Parts: sequence; structure tokens; C-alpha cells
Amino acid sequence: MSRTRSVAASAQGVHRRTVLAAAGAVSLSAGLGYALRPTDSHAATGTEAPVAASRKVSPAAALAPYTKGTTLASVAAPRNSSGYRRLGDGPGWKRVVRSELAAPKSGRADRRTALAAFVQFTDLHLTDVQHPLRLEYLRAHDPHAWRPQEALTVPGAVSLVERVNALRGAPVTGAPLHFVMTTGDNTDNNAHSELEWFMKVMSGGRITPDSGDPRHYEGVQNSGLKLYWQPGSTVRDGDKAVGFPHLAGFLAAAIREVRSPGLNLPWYSTVGNHDALPLGCHGSHGDPYLAEAAIGGRKLMSVTAAEAKKLQDAVKQATDPTGTGYRDFLKAHARSMRSVTPDEKRAPYTQADYLKAHLDPAYQGLGPAGHGYSSANLDAGTQYYAFRVSEDVVGISLDTTDPGGHYEGSVGTAQLKWLQKTLKDNQDSYVVVFSHHTSTSMTNTRPDPAHPGERRHTGAEVVSALAAHPNVLAWINGHVHKNVITPHQASGGRSFWEISTASHIDHPQLARVVELVDNKDGTISVFTTLIESAAPHRTDYGDLSQTGLAALYRELAYNAPGAHRTLAGDAGDRNTELVLKKG
Repeated sequence: MSRTRSVAASAQGVHRRTVLAAAGAVSLSAGLGYALRPTDSHAATGTEAPVAASRKVSPAAALAPYTKGTTLASVAAPRNSSGYRRLGDGPGWKRVVRSELAAPKSGRADRRTALAAFVQFTDLHLTDVQHPLRLEYLRAHDPHAWRPQEALTVPGAVSLVERVNALRGAPVTGAPLHFVMTTGDNTDNNAHSELEWFMKVMSGGRITPDSGDPRHYEGVQNSGLKLYWQPGSTVRDGDKAVGFPHLAGFLAAAIREVRSPGLNLPWYSTVGNHDALPLGCHGSHGDPYLAEAAIGGRKLMSVTAAEAKKLQDAVKQATDPTGTGYRDFLKAHARSMRSVTPDEKRAPYTQADYLKAHLDPAYQGLGPAGHGYSSANLDAGTQYYAFRVSEDVVGISLDTTDPGGHYEGSVGTAQLKWLQKTLKDNQDSYVVVFSHHTSTSMTNTRPDPAHPGERRHTGAEVVSALAAHPNVLAWINGHVHKNVITPHQASGGRSFWEISTASHIDHPQLARVVELVDNKDGTISVFTTLIESAAPHRTDYGDLSQTGLAALYRELAYNAPGAHRTLAGDAGDRNTELVLKKG
């Protein structure tokens, strides 16, 4: 398949990349949900994008390959063997070559040329920990339903931005990184406060990860309840019983202002269920009582284990998609609630609010304008789009959240048809698809209340659509909070890799660098390299600075009661070379 383009307009003195961008806009813009301006595609190349005078562009790529700053060099690992585990520098993870879809040929390292390189963030879950609607009390039944590290999501995410800014290009090829894509669950409680923090983390700015009373923290961690880690109290809570430290000043530090430098790359955004749905599970047209309670002055912090189990089962089984059951639950526990300071910033944001935030020039950073979204998305009420990654590669961002409710996903018929047409219209380019949900977690076909007659489609149907096109290289997603890489083999030799990456709220708190290369021997390689935040592996309990908190964020996540130890995946799900045949 030839992917060489002729550009007639170049004879008129127009820059070739600009023409390519314009051509891409024309070929990709068919269908609702997509409106790519030439400047957007231009910014995605990572070259001539407008740069504010106060911002730095990406550093020149170093000679490749390199390992510094990646999990190839070192990974945070426990220094003691039992109890609460203090972290330090551990051995790196080796790169694994996977050949299920094609046999790797010798000498390819000398022949290969880079097609594109980018970074994936996923499941940042920036969390307003004082939000009245949070379900922390489910911990009475499930220890991992509340995490001791949740108050540190913002400094942790800023440290991840700092790591990307320090990378010397792509680790394998040394090619410049084109952009960062975040694949959903950027926020946790679908709150305006969290959306503002996310936009500033990515594009740069000062962030105060606090809501309610600006003078002090009001939440479960100073409640005196033994169910939660009480870091500044002498209360012998359940977490201290297993080794969690007493840290005077922790809560004051956790809600103190931090500063994000913003990414020194363009960045794109994909929506997740926690971004689109209240609490990540209740339908976007849910009970209005919940919106009122979100900004109100009452917060439930404690229920019995039996009540917690019943409520968690309702969430898992999607028996309360509109939130009316949760409304009744809260009303029944009104006398058990504690007073907190009301705050309108905690109001749930709508799909239009999400799009407007991305289109706001105040959050443009290094672009592109809208971070993939456009005014056409706003007009059409869609959150999916396509964009040109590089001269030879097109990216497609899907919206796999189901407005009908539940945390598992699907896509509507209109979006599936748009995907199929976009793939057909771009057969002369390689394609990388991004979404929040994985193929196996797209099992929710509950109707969209705004389009009750439209059928919803599962992950298996998306796999079939992608497998029908030999130019699809990878489907990159998150949601499951675990590193999993799955080969998809279709009839006729068509194949692609599905790359699911661990979250940045649960241990091991990772992001992924992805490189696409042409081996010049009939095969393509997709290289994946995991990275941690820039925070040191060792923590210092006396250091409650922004960097110190980011390091503590990782260690608390490692030790969180109920946390799974398998989320890093197997060796073949981490640092890899994924080989497949050219279409």
C-alpha cells in the first residue's frame, strides 16, 4: 500500500505540511462529530505550531535508543519485604518482542524509519476529594473503594507532565514526540472543579486542588472515622494499623496551590465515563437531586458494610442508571450526613461544558485549538473526531461512554458509521484509534436517552470494523487500570494490536510512549515504553513540597488496602515491540 502523497499546491509556494493538513481536513471531516481545521492538523505535527513566548518547545531528540527516564532503566520497587512498603529504585522492565501477528525479521533495526511517536495518558482521575457525592463509604465493604492517595491526584499528574517534558524524544527511534493523548477518566466526579484542574494540569497554570472552605480541608480524612487514613490525627485508624504513617500537615499540603508547567507538546483529549457521567456511572440525564446535592452542604461519610455492599452491587449491576436509587439512599441517610461548606464549583459539567473548556483559548497550551474537538462537535453534540498525526498516520478518537448510564461502554450507530466511513476515506494512511473503554469492556448497550431509537454497539463490533481495514495498526485505550496488550487477527491476514494502559491513580501509576515504525521489510513495529512520573522513587515524610507529595502519591498507591498487585501486567504487556504485517 502506497502512502506517498503528491501535493499540487506546493508549486504555488505553499508549505507542504500546511497543504497536507488542509487535505487531511477535507478527507477526514466527513460525518458528524469531526471538524478539523488545517491549523489543528498543523499543530499535531509538532513542528510549526504557534508557541507562546513564555513556553518552551520540545527539546531536540537525543541519539536513540535511550532508557533514561523510562521503566526500561528503573521502576519504583519496595525496599522492605513485609508490612507497609517503602519504595526505592528497582530494576527496569526489559523490552519484549511479540510476534503473534507477524514474524520479526533480522536486520530491521538498521532499516526502520519512524512514522510517528506520541504519549498516552489515561485514567488520571483528578479528584475533588471533598465532593459531597463521593462514595468513599463503600470502603466499609470493599477496602479499595476509597484510596488513601486520592488527595494527591493533582501533584501526581503534574509530575507526570514534568516527566514527559524531560523526555529526549522517542526512546527507540529518537524521533520527536508529536503529541500527548489522554484516553479518558481525566476527572473523577464529573465536577467543574476537577475539569478546571485537568485543563490547567495539561496546558499549564496554578491549581488549588481544594473546594468548599478555602481555609481548611473538609472530608473523610479529618473525620475521625477509623474507616479512613487520618494522617494528621492520633486516631488509630485501620490504615495506620497496617503501617500508614502519621503525617502532620499532610491535608493542608494536599490542598495547597501547585503549579503545572503544562505539556511542552500539543495534546489531545478523549472522553471517559467519569468525565461524561456523574460518579462515572449515572446517566447524563439522571436525577436532578444529585446535581443539587453536589453543590450542597451535606456529606455522607459512613454507612454499614451491608448497606455499602447493596449500593456497590447496584452500581456494578447497573440497576440504577438514572441515579434515582442513589437519591433515595442519600435521603434515607440525611440524618447521618455531616455539614460541609457548599460550593457551586462542584456542580456536574455537561458534554457542552466539557467541549467548551477544551475550546477555551485560556487552556490552549501548545494546542491544537480545541485539543481535537471543534465547534462542529459542540453544534452536533458529539465527542468523537479524527486528526492527522503525521504525514503517514491518522488518529481517530472515539466516544465510548454510554449516556444511558453504567461504567461500561458502547458506541451508537451514527458513530460506528462515521468510524467506518473515516477508515474508508483514509485508506492511504495508517490509522491509530483511541478510546477510553477496551474492546472487552464495551458490553453496555443501554439506549441513549437523547437517541432512544438508536442501537448501541459493542466492542466486538468495533473490533470487526477495525479489522476490515488493513491500515489500522493499533487501538489504544484505558478504563481497566491495567496494562494489557491483545493481538487481533482477522481473516485475510488483517490484524492490529489493542494496547490498554494502566491508570495514573492506582499503582503502578504509568503512562505510555508509543512509536510506529516501518521496518522496510513488509512489517510494521509498534513500540511501547512505559514511564512513571518524574517524582523520586524514595519518599521523605518531612518533604510535603509539590514534588514530595507526588512521590508520596506513588508510595501510598502501592500500599493502598485492597489494591491489586497485577495491574502492571505481564512482561509482554509493558515495554514491547509489537510486530504486524503491512496492509
